[in-house]
Amino acid sequence: MSISDHVVLVSIPGLRPGDLRYLPGLRSLVSAGDRAPLVPSFPCASWPIQANLLTGHLPRRHGVTASGYYQRQQGTVELWDRSSDVVAAPMIWDTLRDHHPELISAAWFPMAAGSCRSHYVCSPEPHCTQNPEERNTCYTRPGQLYNRLRHELGPYPYADAGQTEKQFAISTWIARSASLLAHSVHPHLFYLSFSHLLDTAQQHGPDSPNAHDALADLDKALEILIEGFQSAYEGRHLLWLVTSECVVTPVDHVSYPNRRLREAGLLQVKNLDDGEHLDLENSLAWALVDHQYAHVYIRDSASSIIREVTRLFTREPGIDRVLYGPALADLYLDHPRSGEVVLISTPDSWQAYYWWMDDTHAPQFARQTTGTMMKPAVDPLTLYADHRNGTIPLNTKLIQGSYGAPASTDAQRGILLSSQRGVFTERATCDTDIADLVLQQFGV
Repeated sequence: MSISDHVVLVSIPGLRPGDLRYLPGLRSLVSAGDRAPLVPSFPCASWPIQANLLTGHLPRRHGVTASGYYQRQQGTVELWDRSSDVVAAPMIWDTLRDHHPELISAAWFPMAAGSCRSHYVCSPEPHCTQNPEERNTCYTRPGQLYNRLRHELGPYPYADAGQTEKQFAISTWIARSASLLAHSVHPHLFYLSFSHLLDTAQQHGPDSPNAHDALADLDKALEILIEGFQSAYEGRHLLWLVTSECVVTPVDHVSYPNRRLREAGLLQVKNLDDGEHLDLENSLAWALVDHQYAHVYIRDSASSIIREVTRLFTREPGIDRVLYGPALADLYLDHPRSGEVVLISTPDSWQAYYWWMDDTHAPQFARQTTGTMMKPAVDPLTLYADHRNGTIPLNTKLIQGSYGAPASTDAQRGILLSSQRGVFTERATCDTDIADLVLQQFGV
């Protein structure tokens, strides 16, 4: 195995092997390197997969079991905690610091930005406000770094959910800001994440003309990054590693776990002035849905309710597997943050969080962009938000692509690429292998 002085790890959620034909710039970068299928671990969603990539561990160890989690003792749902403190395993820059404190790391747009131990960090820090000046900001380490980046490049071009036309501007800003740091600091490890593809693939489908356009735009941003880094690291041994995270598959069906639980008398709602709200305190079971899977939390872990929930969803259309008890350990979800039951969709289906039976009873936050952080669930319908009037549609048929289910077919697998030969064996590789692959480049 070759050893590099500097490693750039680029993570691209949604990247599939066949997409390379739309990415000539990336193809050129990796034309002489290794190539292997990437098998994402379950859950195949960005937040768990990034934790896998950056720690080398699975959810049972690092604790990122979904895009959010239920704090049982407090009775609250946390979907926006992107602190490294949530990750209960050391990340690659933690391990690198411990073994080689002289080596410098940078993390650009990681999901676990808060409390990140990387020397340099940049990640968006959105605020729920209608004032663009207040929300176009980034969390950085050191704290004054964002002021420098903003002076050189202008403010981070924050996009509201669904504003896919801004993805190119965002990706370009990421590439240019990272290049600025690379020229001045030359980090030994530089991690970057580009979420450019996910939104378009969900809105229009992963094989749509819109998705192909998104790939072309992403390639332009990557070319800016590649040119900037090659200039910054000129004369230094630089290795590029490019990896997928989750992969989006076309969907034409949606399931409603919370509605089924309500019909069975297990989920309770509160009737407030603005509609029906989920009553966590009095519900025997409820589902925290995350694209193509859901954690069903059951009060007091009651075995009778677990059995009832299992029976309820065993033959539910769109649900492929129902996990509980020892079966959770089979997919490495035996962690306190997991629900007692986990529902997994078929590749052509996804799960919506709705508990109301009639849209006229939907709570106000379900319909408004300002209510996004109030939802006890991941809601892809925010991709279709009308930001002129601040509304979100409730039409689940709009969703054309989704992700999260286990990668049981080639269509659900991503790709791992390197810029030079001999870095890894060209065989199916797990996402948890990448952390060791990076650390080995530094003799760890």
